[in-house]
Amino acid sequence: MRPTRVAVVGAGDVSDEYLTALTSYPEITVVGVADLDPERAAAQAHKHGVRAWGPMADVLERTDPELVVNLTTPAVHVEVALAAIEAGKHVWSEKPLALDRAGAREVLDAAARAGVHVGNAPDTILGPAIQTSQRLLTECAIGEPRTVLTLMQGPGPDRWHPRPRFLFARGAGPLFDIGPYYVTTLVQLLGPIVSVMAVGQRPQAERVVGSGPFAGTRFPVEVPTHVSVLTTFSSGVVGTSIYSFDSAVRRQLFEISGSAGTMSVPVSGFDGPTELTVDGTPQSIPPVGTPAGRGVGVLEMAVAVRNGQSPRASGELAYHVLDVMLAIEESVELAGASVRVESTAPAVAPWKEDK
Repeated sequence: MRPTRVAVVGAGDVSDEYLTALTSYPEITVVGVADLDPERAAAQAHKHGVRAWGPMADVLERTDPELVVNLTTPAVHVEVALAAIEAGKHVWSEKPLALDRAGAREVLDAAARAGVHVGNAPDTILGPAIQTSQRLLTECAIGEPRTVLTLMQGPGPDRWHPRPRFLFARGAGPLFDIGPYYVTTLVQLLGPIVSVMAVGQRPQAERVVGSGPFAGTRFPVEVPTHVSVLTTFSSGVVGTSIYSFDSAVRRQLFEISGSAGTMSVPVSGFDGPTELTVDGTPQSIPPVGTPAGRGVGVLEMAVAVRNGQSPRASGELAYHVLDVMLAIEESVELAGASVRVESTAPAVAPWKEDK
């Protein structure tokens, strides 16, 4: 089976991680790097041994990739995805899929008409850590899931990111920047979400860049930086979640309580043990599977498409996650009123990495 030809669009900070991974997979050949800034595209192409670079249209025409990896900022995810689909390419996008439901549905409908697939980050759900947790759940390791508690809080990326302004703009903040990791994992492990209730606040109207060449620069905060959520799943499971850039203490927790015990899921990355407590006895289960990193979703998508299948981290899953986050945002605006989530998501079996 010949490698899938892949072009990366967007040569920003996250492209380093993607290109490092993608150029290591024998199932993938990275044929080009595109960016609005030709010098930045060239620098990343040279660094990772990619032969072609330049504007997106030029790279697509010269290299004819089969799959486009969209690493642009959230505000142009839809624009870039639609251009790639129009050119007949499969698309993998960084999260979120879009900033609104209409844009996300436009991407999925265009892909369906063109006969191409859409995949979407986060791909942490395909790493051995969460895959191991999913297998344990299907084996009833903690009995029937009943409740889930997730926490993601810290001081915010303005402390360390050299260009943090977009992380506090519409389409980001803790809910849209970090939330997809948690919400996608919630749906992957516990099924679709049917309703949410949420409150949020924005205690600072401005933040200050803490590092890099723009350190000391002030910028506006456009979204809530602390969001608390109550979630109801179609299965009857109920959940409580916090997404915050306003805590001096860093905390990450993803804990499912079942009829026979509790499970702590290592949601923050691709690796790490699943912690079980059953009958009062703690147990640490090491992850089973091939070590993975950012870009494994592109690999799984490339292999799935080659085999005539849909990607596990699919556009429909990403649409449901976006729908949930937008419902949370709407509930915040409605001072905590319950908002129904109209979409659903397909059940996805654990990945066997059958290449």
